[in-house]
Amino acid sequence: MRLEDLLRRSALAHPDTVALVDGERRVTYGELEAASDSLAVSLFSHGVQRSDRVAVLMDNGVEPAIALFAILKAGAVAVPVNPALKAEGAAAILADCAPTLILTQDRLMPLCSRAQEAAGGVVPMLAVPAAPEEAAWKIALPPAGIDIDLAMAIYTSGSTGEPKGVMLTHRSMAAAADSIAAYLESRSDDVVLSALPLAFSYGLYQLLVTVQTGGRLVLEKSFAFPHQVLERAAAEGVTTLPLVPTIAALLLNLKDRPALPSLRTITNAGAALGEAQGAELRRMFPQARIFAMYGLTECARATYLDPRDLALRPTSVGRAIPNTEVYVVDAEGRRARPGATGELVVRGPHLMQGYWRRPEASAAVLKPGANPWERVLYTGDLFRADAEGYLHFVGRKDDMLKVRGEKVAPAQVEGAILGCPGVAQAVVVGVADPVLGTALHAIVVASDGQLAARDVLRHCARALPDHMVPRTVEFRAALPTTASGKVSRRAAATARSEVMR
Repeated sequence: MRLEDLLRRSALAHPDTVALVDGERRVTYGELEAASDSLAVSLFSHGVQRSDRVAVLMDNGVEPAIALFAILKAGAVAVPVNPALKAEGAAAILADCAPTLILTQDRLMPLCSRAQEAAGGVVPMLAVPAAPEEAAWKIALPPAGIDIDLAMAIYTSGSTGEPKGVMLTHRSMAAAADSIAAYLESRSDDVVLSALPLAFSYGLYQLLVTVQTGGRLVLEKSFAFPHQVLERAAAEGVTTLPLVPTIAALLLNLKDRPALPSLRTITNAGAALGEAQGAELRRMFPQARIFAMYGLTECARATYLDPRDLALRPTSVGRAIPNTEVYVVDAEGRRARPGATGELVVRGPHLMQGYWRRPEASAAVLKPGANPWERVLYTGDLFRADAEGYLHFVGRKDDMLKVRGEKVAPAQVEGAILGCPGVAQAVVVGVADPVLGTALHAIVVASDGQLAARDVLRHCARALPDHMVPRTVEFRAALPTTASGKVSRRAAATARSEVMR
């Protein structure tokens, strides 16, 4: 199945049902189908051909949703670009994917122009109007292609190096949407509120899964004003709330939070929730199921933890999503025994085809599987599986630090710090030390103004081996994040203050 067929099917089944909410705008499935057909015809008139890349640089809202489906209907490859990027970041993506056309909005035309100039080329730009002409949709669209064609090139956040274009087919993305809808038990009466960028995998699949099941997606530009977002959620009767830890921290710090009686599902991905955050979310929304998930752009999702297991296994990301196999391998590529730390491998129909124009990087992570016809994804993430097969994230292979001769995963230390009362967010970096070589430095955002460095260090001393206890603690009002909302360890380390509290 091609992705645009998800929309066509829902538009045929219930054309008058509201599909998207964007501020005061409400767009039905029939209107979304017609508007994307109209824009697809316009793409042809601008010279877009099958397999061309078309960049989408827009704020979250109705327009990028229309644009994405229009590109797919035209048989082209959609390249979502986050407008939160600086011109240099957008330029790197445009230079790499070489789009035939950029779809944007009037507000973002200056950013696109600067990005084009930095990329060293000029690409035609088309500002998508708030309400595309609907007369053109009556023109018959030519066949767009088949499901093994590329649907999108989604660029990684760059948190572990230069952004790379992850090539995904219609078939692989539809398989991922099927699996996500299955384990979340998504329904046609779901109302999903998402402040996650459509330019990144987690936000994009809110659109695809909602359209597949015929639900309603409420799109927010950001979570910068959390009380206002929650008031909208209450007014819309939101049933599903996708989070990342930075959004969860904002949510938990709110006073006088609006009640969300219709909320029945909370999801978290991007990074692990702290144990204290998970417990507080359960207290805040006792009626809601909380799904801890792990995934990456290269496969959308890989694991999820059944909400019934969250209290018993708060540090686990669960087991494989439906129609997927995951396992841990040692340094020689052999399956690791339970309890041993190794690299997580993902096997399934939802894997990427590789990185755009990066065959060597693709070969480094897509390796031969058990069968001669398949490749499996080596994630670059370290995990351990317990005796019952539940997976626990340890850290990125390239984040590992050596302290006192011992390897330390900063993510493990961060997980312990997040269990300290009064801690909202934490990131751990390595700093030069004349005695140890490398020492651990914790950067903390406190939810309690009385929290002191000694409280964090005492908590760590109780929870961690000596070599994993940070040497110093620094408090900040906020942590730097990538354009996708993940805490940026690299930026935090670069901006490390000399003042310790």
